[in-house]
Amino acid sequence: MRKLFVLGKGQKDEGEKPFWISYADLMSALMVTFLLVMSVALLAITNNVSEAERSEARRKSEIDTLMDRIEQITKAFPGTSIDRARNVIDFGDRARFETASSKLTREQAQYLVLFVADLLSVARDEVGQKWLKRVVAEGFSDQRGDYLLNLNLSLQRSQRVLCVLLDPSYAPDRALNVGEMEQAHDLFFVGGYSFNSIKKTLEESRRIELRLEFFELNELHPEHEELPHGNNFGKCRI
Repeated sequence: MRKLFVLGKGQKDEGEKPFWISYADLMSALMVTFLLVMSVALLAITNNVSEAERSEARRKSEIDTLMDRIEQITKAFPGTSIDRARNVIDFGDRARFETASSKLTREQAQYLVLFVADLLSVARDEVGQKWLKRVVAEGFSDQRGDYLLNLNLSLQRSQRVLCVLLDPSYAPDRALNVGEMEQAHDLFFVGGYSFNSIKKTLEESRRIELRLEFFELNELHPEHEELPHGNNFGKCRI
């Protein structure tokens, strides 16, 4: 009886062993499959990150090239400078305002129109159309007066830029043509900043700056509608 009992136990063990070996093989196979899937996923993520980094590097390089061209324009206009850290064009003494005024002299208006005409030319090329999103005309005031008064004055000074660009009478010797005015209509925006960014002197604070904004990667470009009423830009109201 004891021998039979032992033999019976041995036979049971022999019958169970194949099952446990198969289960261990299954777990090993699952582990290998899991590692393979994770390896492929990590490789795909790494490739995606690398491609995104390459795309961003190309974007930065092309924008730098665009800024180089704009900087070359500023060199042809004495008194105008570009701050590449802020993407801002400053016209210096060539676009200063008198106290409590938003008017520009005829000479200042012509200077501004000539510069913007060259800027629009850069914006029309392939790289310009690809990355230049908008140009924000920003007007500033000095610190005298109350906030709301200066805010309104800053907005009027910003608006003066568009008045000059879209009205041929401001610079009859080199007015923008209809195509350039349409481009300015689509590209230029107005923003007033009161005395939030004052300069060393009152005169330097009463100024105009053009701030350049660029598209991000994969950002959709807006579709501009045709201007109504036969390109009627209206008249300056300030």
